[in-house]
Amino acid sequence: MKRTVILVVTGLLLAAFGLGLLMGSRWSRKPAMSAAAPFSVESVPTPEAPAAGSAGPCVDIRNAGALQGKQGCVAGLVLRVYSARSGNTFLDFCQDYRSCPFSSVIFASDKDKFGNLGSLQGRRVEIRGEVVAYQGHAEIVIRDPRQVRGR
Repeated sequence: MKRTVILVVTGLLLAAFGLGLLMGSRWSRKPAMSAAAPFSVESVPTPEAPAAGSAGPCVDIRNAGALQGKQGCVAGLVLRVYSARSGNTFLDFCQDYRSCPFSSVIFASDKDKFGNLGSLQGRRVEIRGEVVAYQGHAEIVIRDPRQVRGR
């Protein structure tokens, strides 16, 4: 009887561990890579010059909150490119995205407009667009490759 209980408990622990591995976490997943042509921020034509006072110069990710509700430009180093199961791709600018003052997302519906987004990892970029508040942080939704430019 004792041996059966030990085997059942061990089996349940192994099953739970296996499910945990299968589910994975955002931190353990590899960056999104694609067989598509690399996404090159240098080759993307820059958008037309913004109207006077609309976007202005780029601010660092730490100051992005001041632009909420406005068109703006936020600059930073992309530490990680992450593709969620939903197909949305996130450019992470901090080690812990949950405490980062700025984030950016490319929705799955727009992803095929871009090449290999993984090539942005480790690159300094400028992102232009409407800065919105999302879960207490500033965010720009990237819908067009022209919104992203290498520095």
